[in-house]
Amino acid sequence: QVQLVESGGGLVQPGGSLRLSCAASGSIGSINTMGWYRQAPGKQRELVATKTSGGFTNYADSVKGRFTISRDNAKNTVSLQMNSLKPEDTAVYICNARGWNWSDYWGQGTQVTVSS
Repeated sequence: QVQLVESGGGLVQPGGSLRLSCAASGSIGSINTMGWYRQAPGKQRELVATKTSGGFTNYADSVKGRFTISRDNAKNTVSLQMNSLKPEDTAVYICNARGWNWSDYWGQGTQVTVSS
């Protein structure tokens, strides 16, 4: 089992920045990919950004050039730097870890609200 604990999030004005962090514990050796998903009210959960243990990154088109995912394999953490935030980025952001056997683990989620 893998446990994920998120931090960061909150309220920010359009054009502002936020940083999310997620720390993993438990069966760390079973993790390949770590990343972030988000879910807005009334919408399906969608991928934001992921990064494999080998360093391969994947971003949603809507966040490319604005968000940056980073990962510290030694500390078992993954972070998401979000710049130039837009109201449409408002959602619950959820940390994900995917094992080598394709098992998915999820954090509790942290609210990000972009509003003036």
